[in-house]
Amino acid sequence: MRDWTLAWRLIAGFAISGLILLVIAVATYRSTTKLLENDELVDHTYLVRTEFAALLSQLKDAETGQRGYLLDGADTYLTPYRAARSGVKITLERLMQLTAGNPSQQRRLAAISSHIDAKFAELEQTIELRRTQGLDAALKLVATDQGKVIMDQLRELISAADREEAGLQSRRTAATNASAQWTVAVILWGSIIGLVAVSLVAWFIISTVSGQIGTAVGQVQSSSAELQSAANQQATSAKEQATAMNEITTTISELLATSRQIAESAQRVSHIASQTAAAAKGGNSTVEAASETISAIRSQVDQVVDHMLDLGRKSQEIGSVLDIVSELAEQTNILSINATIEAAGAGEAGKRFAVVAEEIRKLADRVGGSTKEIRTLIEDVRSAVNRTVMATETGSKSVDSGSRQFGEVATAFGQISDQVGTTTDAAREIELSTKQQATAVEQVNLAIANVAQASKESETSSGQTLQTATQLAGLAKDLLRIIRRQSFAA
Repeated sequence: MRDWTLAWRLIAGFAISGLILLVIAVATYRSTTKLLENDELVDHTYLVRTEFAALLSQLKDAETGQRGYLLDGADTYLTPYRAARSGVKITLERLMQLTAGNPSQQRRLAAISSHIDAKFAELEQTIELRRTQGLDAALKLVATDQGKVIMDQLRELISAADREEAGLQSRRTAATNASAQWTVAVILWGSIIGLVAVSLVAWFIISTVSGQIGTAVGQVQSSSAELQSAANQQATSAKEQATAMNEITTTISELLATSRQIAESAQRVSHIASQTAAAAKGGNSTVEAASETISAIRSQVDQVVDHMLDLGRKSQEIGSVLDIVSELAEQTNILSINATIEAAGAGEAGKRFAVVAEEIRKLADRVGGSTKEIRTLIEDVRSAVNRTVMATETGSKSVDSGSRQFGEVATAFGQISDQVGTTTDAAREIELSTKQQATAVEQVNLAIANVAQASKESETSSGQTLQTATQLAGLAKDLLRIIRRQSFAA
């Protein structure tokens, strides 16, 4: 029975209680039915005795009417005689019906019927003699005591029948009293036994169910505590991840601004290079302007170099931040796996938390993937920066060479034109690289924004999970308190 569920225990308890009540009800019904049957038999016996007494009384009325007629000769005395004669016939028929199940009474009634016929024959003979021959002839017949003998026999037969019915009445009355006592005992002790049995069944159900529910509540409490701990750890990790995402967003914004500055500088360099080429074609009259332009180019190239170096450092910083993001993604993934395991152990109560843990794991995978893409883009940016630095160094060397050979402008003017062309190409490459870098930075910024949104969602989910775990722990405590209260009351 320890493996029975709550529903089966309740069904078993109610089935036992119902069986006990059914047994008591059947016993009470049979006892009451027996009591009613005995009571009906007592009434039947009383009715039979009443009919026998009525039969004897009617015979006496017939004798009284006969004697009055013999003494007076008036027909008015024959009225009770005739009424008694018809009544005796009806009474005999009722007695035959009432005693149909009693063979001895049936035999006795047959004898009584024959004696009654003889008695009425004797009475009819005396009445006829009184009517035709007078009082003396009738009295001579009466003096033979024939009617008295028949009447005495009738009295004896009726008395014997009444005594038999009286014995039946006594026995049936005793059986009725016994049935009544038995019915009272069945109802009283059956109610007591039923109450005790139902109380024992209720106590057993309450004690076993309370223990089972208490064990389950203890497990729920343990699971909710572990769930709270995991939710707290997850919330802390989510907050740290959100902070790191904010730092990365700030760094990416700075990188984007720097890229835009580099693009603007490259555009200006390209424009200046174009002007320098036009000035070189102008000849000696523009040498001084070309010198100033070359100086300006060197200054711009130095700025480009500085910006490229700054961009390289920013790229390294982004790489460091991405390492932190990657580590956080791995930790989040590990936490989500642990949370999924704990949710699976919690059963039905941990299904919602398992879904949240799965979503966190997916977000962690997306963060890891985005981190790899960002690292690839940063490597592209570094490569572009290196190429830009090399190009700017080449331009710087060309400008230095042009400065040293400025005295030989006339003879080396073609070389200056070539170097200006090279500078123009380098500026265009810088412009193209910076545009690509700006595009890459915008993609990185979008990816970081997605990661930040995922971190916020993870933090929100962690808060909801923590709230759910707290509510679950509170419900478990309330249920355990209710079970303990019921167990104490039981």
